[in-house]
Amino acid sequence: MIESRYSAVEICAGAGGQALGLHKAGFITSLAVELDPAASETLSRNTGVRVAVGDVADDAVWRPAEYEGIDLFAGGVPCPPFSIAGKQLGSSDERDLFAWAIEQVAVIRPRAVMLENVRGLASTRFSGYRQRVLDRLAQLGYVANWRLLHASDFGVAQLRPRFVLVALSQDDAPYFRWPEPTPTTVTVGNLLRDLMAAGGWPHADEWAAMAAGIGPTIVGGSKKHGGADLGPTRAKQVWRSLGVDGRGIADAPPGPDAPPPTVTHPRLTIEMVARLQGWSEGDKWQFAGRKTSQYRQIGNAFPPPVAEAVGRSIVTALNHDGLPHHTPQLSADVHDPVYRALSKADGYVSIEALASALTEHSIADVEQRLAQLAQDFTLDVDVTATGTAYKLGEFRGFTGQTNHQRHEFFERHRNKVS
Repeated sequence: MIESRYSAVEICAGAGGQALGLHKAGFITSLAVELDPAASETLSRNTGVRVAVGDVADDAVWRPAEYEGIDLFAGGVPCPPFSIAGKQLGSSDERDLFAWAIEQVAVIRPRAVMLENVRGLASTRFSGYRQRVLDRLAQLGYVANWRLLHASDFGVAQLRPRFVLVALSQDDAPYFRWPEPTPTTVTVGNLLRDLMAAGGWPHADEWAAMAAGIGPTIVGGSKKHGGADLGPTRAKQVWRSLGVDGRGIADAPPGPDAPPPTVTHPRLTIEMVARLQGWSEGDKWQFAGRKTSQYRQIGNAFPPPVAEAVGRSIVTALNHDGLPHHTPQLSADVHDPVYRALSKADGYVSIEALASALTEHSIADVEQRLAQLAQDFTLDVDVTATGTAYKLGEFRGFTGQTNHQRHEFFERHRNKVS
């Protein structure tokens, strides 16, 4: 482990997967903020980091201004607003904290930002949302962009795509390079073979040969849903092909009298799921709470090896190591030219002008993008004899407003928010 030199604040910190990876990359976490008491206990028990427990947007829990000038502002804000497994409500989902987190960058003024979420945020549905984030960071003096990273490219035996946002100051951004995928031969079988054999099961080698592949994404889920299992029907089918019963989590590995995997597939234990998520035996991580809570903590975590890889790239940029890019890898792509055209206009923009902002696209394409934008922003429409024009209105999302509907929702459903 390298010597830590840079400071970090982490929000929505969960069970510490990101905190562990960032520590290995060279960061000291000054504060972690987490809503779930069990995950907070896991963090405290394993890291010794100061943990603020409660709603991250509550000034009574922590005050972002007290951490002005921190080196890294990081977190894994709630994913249900963007998940393809949900309704993809985006800013209309009261759990959405992405826009709020971006506003804290204006308060904390860190040198670097790292926020991660599900791949659903990379979809066309959220192109305007992403563009708003990038434009706001540019206003604050940061160079930023997203990258879809797969955990299996960083030594983790599951696919687990994560959409990662990195932003750096203009001085540091030219030295940033996204981490390169690392070829690996790790499989579910060779990773978990020793744990499957730990109870004296004589068929562990046979099972490991069956499990010679990468597992699907482990789904932690939310407090709204039931107990611990390995995901939806399609995921369970993949697990079955790897010799794993995905309908639940076992309390212990198979014993000496357990049948061979060709007769009965074994279930994974909490320890096995944690290893699949990227915790190693040497981390000696202990998860607080009951089995379902432990599984949810692990399943919702950012895999430590991926956090470490991105963290090391950020450290390289903060150190100004290597040659600077004339065109930084973080140069902000235009994710939504229709949003960009509307946001820069002083008044209404005709639909024909919006169509010209798209390359080789039609009026129908613009109308589809406008319909998507209308889910996250108010859109004013002006219909005249000469045609239809649009003006971008208010963003619907929570950015810290005292009168936002999120506050009422949170108070009414506090025990179900995750």
